[in-house]
Amino acid sequence: MKTLYLVRHAKSSWEFDLDDHERPLNERGLSDAPKMGAYIREKITLPQRIVSSDAVRAKTTALLYLKELGIPEERLELSHQLYDFNGTGLDSFIRSCDDEIDRLMVFGHNNALTYWVNQYGNKPIDNVATAAFTEITFNVKHWSEIDLGETKLYIKPKQIK
Repeated sequence: MKTLYLVRHAKSSWEFDLDDHERPLNERGLSDAPKMGAYIREKITLPQRIVSSDAVRAKTTALLYLKELGIPEERLELSHQLYDFNGTGLDSFIRSCDDEIDRLMVFGHNNALTYWVNQYGNKPIDNVATAAFTEITFNVKHWSEIDLGETKLYIKPKQIK
């Protein structure tokens, strides 16, 4: 059994004249990410591997989540492959994960996440919200074999405020 936790980065700022990769979280994002991390702490078995897009907004979201989950920030890996908006890089990354890992947490971007949860989860989600958390399980032994899984949980910040 493989369990995938997918998290979309929290709300980011458009106020700065920065490259997209460098955009920070805005005030709402800085508030939503830790609330989401605290909420899911009691709902999941902690991941064995945690990887984030190397974009500032995704990395910051991941660090805020991890603090609430009680996971040392040193466990966070960054991957430019997850700075992906169509799902190709995300799909390739997940499928190439070491099979000794049964629980993987990935922090990434839309539209890749919305595509992915609808392609491989069994519950339609119109748009994965910022800072939202999705858990999908797959009855396989190898990440490369994943196909349609079971969407166990989808929660967004507005549901827990």
